[in-house]
Amino acid sequence: MDKPNILISPEELKRQLAQQDQVIVDLSKPELYAAGHIPGAVHLDYAQVVRHQPPVMGLLPDESAFGQALAACGITPETRVIAYDDEGGGKAGRLLWTLAACGHKHWALLDGGRGAWQAIAGPLEKNEAAPEATPSYPVSFAASPVVAERDYILAHLDDPGVALLDARSAAEYQGLDRRATRAGHIPGAVNLDWLDLMDRQRQLRLKSAEQLLATLAQLGIRREQEVIVYCHSHHRSALSFVALKALGFEQVRGYPGAWSDWGNQPDTPIET
Repeated sequence: MDKPNILISPEELKRQLAQQDQVIVDLSKPELYAAGHIPGAVHLDYAQVVRHQPPVMGLLPDESAFGQALAACGITPETRVIAYDDEGGGKAGRLLWTLAACGHKHWALLDGGRGAWQAIAGPLEKNEAAPEATPSYPVSFAASPVVAERDYILAHLDDPGVALLDARSAAEYQGLDRRATRAGHIPGAVNLDWLDLMDRQRQLRLKSAEQLLATLAQLGIRREQEVIVYCHSHHRSALSFVALKALGFEQVRGYPGAWSDWGNQPDTPIET
């Protein structure tokens, strides 16, 4: 599955490495980046993409700090950002969702990430990239159409035009695996484990559009709906966001904080 501006295959990126208007961002473990990374890729620590306020994890980062991190990577509002990681796309997807949340238009996920790149014998280099820093990126998350906070979800629980997609494990969804004060799922949410988006036979690339659309249809998720994705901290579900956008879903939101927010409130409605 490959859609321009959303998903880029390793083969396509290999042909486009020399392009000047893009920044490749590596969110792999630092030791993996040091061992070898896609030529020209800059390393970004995942901690710079999220903010924690225990017990709530995975909140939107501080606007100023995130803007400075983007600028240090050489990213401007016009730059095409291609992100990858070593885990199938969760961290990279979270960066891309965060970019979308501040209105960045040009971004793509490297399908399958580091593993898929190595599988096609994509070149690696060990020299740390030294991008030319740009003026601080002006970041604002105000009224973002890709963000769904708790109050927004509460206001749309009975809205048939809004669907909730839980990207956690079945055990977390069912309330058997408790990772917050309270366990279960948001009422009405359907469960599609983020791991089930990946094709394990193809280095964790996303499954084909036909496979994913069939699965979503079985769950009652339709393109004409607005879909809100969440997991425990909107790390795993960030890949769900990218996958849905690549499949042509126009209205997709992510829930920063996700279950670590919802499940730690004393009065939010919960199903098991």
